[in-house]
Amino acid sequence: MLRGLDISDMLIIDRLELGFQPGLNVLTGETGAGKSILLDSLGFVLGWRGRADLVRQGADQGEVTAWFDLGPDHPAHKVLEEAGLPGGDELILRRINTAEGRKTAWVNDRRCSGEVLRALSETLVELHGQHDDRGLLNPRGHRSILDEFAGNGPARDRVRRAWAALGQARKAAEDAKVARQAIEAEEEFLRHAVAELDKLDPQEGEEAALDTKRRMMQGAEKIRADVVNAYEMMGQGGAERYMGDALRWLDGAAAQAEGALEAPMAALNRAMVELDEALSGVADAIDTMSFNPLELEEAEERLFAIRGLARKHDVLPDELAGYASTLRAKLEALDAGEAAQIELDKAVRDAEDAYAQAADALHAKRAKAAAKLDRAVTAELAPLKMDRAVFETQISDEAPGPEGRDAVSFTVATNPGAPAGPLGKIASGGELSRFLLALKVCLTQGQSGLTLIFDEIDRGVGGATADAVGRRLSALAQGGQVLVVTHSPQVAALGAHHWRVEKAVAKGVTTSTVVPLAPPERVDEVARMLAGDTITDAARAAAEALLAG
Repeated sequence: MLRGLDISDMLIIDRLELGFQPGLNVLTGETGAGKSILLDSLGFVLGWRGRADLVRQGADQGEVTAWFDLGPDHPAHKVLEEAGLPGGDELILRRINTAEGRKTAWVNDRRCSGEVLRALSETLVELHGQHDDRGLLNPRGHRSILDEFAGNGPARDRVRRAWAALGQARKAAEDAKVARQAIEAEEEFLRHAVAELDKLDPQEGEEAALDTKRRMMQGAEKIRADVVNAYEMMGQGGAERYMGDALRWLDGAAAQAEGALEAPMAALNRAMVELDEALSGVADAIDTMSFNPLELEEAEERLFAIRGLARKHDVLPDELAGYASTLRAKLEALDAGEAAQIELDKAVRDAEDAYAQAADALHAKRAKAAAKLDRAVTAELAPLKMDRAVFETQISDEAPGPEGRDAVSFTVATNPGAPAGPLGKIASGGELSRFLLALKVCLTQGQSGLTLIFDEIDRGVGGATADAVGRRLSALAQGGQVLVVTHSPQVAALGAHHWRVEKAVAKGVTTSTVVPLAPPERVDEVARMLAGDTITDAARAAAEALLAG
């Protein structure tokens, strides 16, 4: 609820501080007195986009402060929390505009952006008038208005979730299709390469092992004969025989040598043991060097095959086994891709069915709510002297989306048999005002915490119709707050609180101010609205009658 507005150096306002109350607040005054400036200033502090030249001539900057009372469940709290701004029971908005056009805003003394102000304003204030393109006259918002009236939030959320799930299913199916098509383009290569790799079956580390084996076999051909000769010289026909003979001769002579041969014989025995170990090692080497010449040929052929295949696929020899696994996985994906694609396509159809069911359920709720809204608006039009007018909420098909498949538009026909058309194009000024008022009365039932502002919504009506408009505004203000800028004495007389906007010229400077009216002053103001500049006794009596209800 708007509790106050403080304006400094804005247009023709020098300094103005207003305090507003719950209920119906009316602002009156002569044309050009500055009533629209109040709305421009309020829109400025709320972040609305409007006229740029707001700073009073000669001032360095203009400033507007607005403060609101917030209930514990007011939706503004969520906006404040998401923006990381301090909350509380009171919300203070302040915004300045320099003469150069630079704008700065604060929320509860914390700097913020214009986007945050606008997000807050949607929870705080609604402005309605004949040229209102932010609210009921904007067809793009009619679907949301109908959903709000019907309480369709949960059903709409289900549609949004179903639409998101459908999008994910379609993306998964399309991505799989594209990937499969890419694999299909290289299928012939994959099958040939996998067959070639599987036939060779290269193993990690095999290339190095083959290279070592080949070099060993190649070297063995050159040295094996020398090693065999050495073995023979060391064995029974060589050193081993002579050392054995020497040991026997020494052993025969040892008894008469008085121990002189014991050490040499021990050394010779040790030499025999070492020689035996050497013979065993050389024999093992000879066995290793013994190979089938075909084995060398086979090792060379496999080594060259592995290296050739590695060059062909531009990988290292040790990477061939992993590369084969990668290609094999692609082929398996290709072979399994058709079945997987069938499952993904089925998931898309299932998601489409789920979306269709959610969208159909939401459509049914919207159709039911549209009929209910039409009846409610029609009932409100009768007291506003438009009992022959027709209001209709039209629902038509549109491309599926996160909000469903329904396009919603509020249409009117002002006379029986006349063609229906968009709300903002068919009705005349006075008729439009009443349509908007009737619609707003129906839409705000059960809402709280929102300040409704009607800018000359009673223009073009008078007499009993103006009185009916005033009574609807008064009913709308019960339990809430409504601000009305009006030229109608019937509407002004029904206000719970009354301000008069005045314009004065002093020393060649024009300023606008707002004066709260006490009961006697209200009589004079309503009388002025009835009679003009000259207030007669009859006008005053008529004003008193209007104020008395």
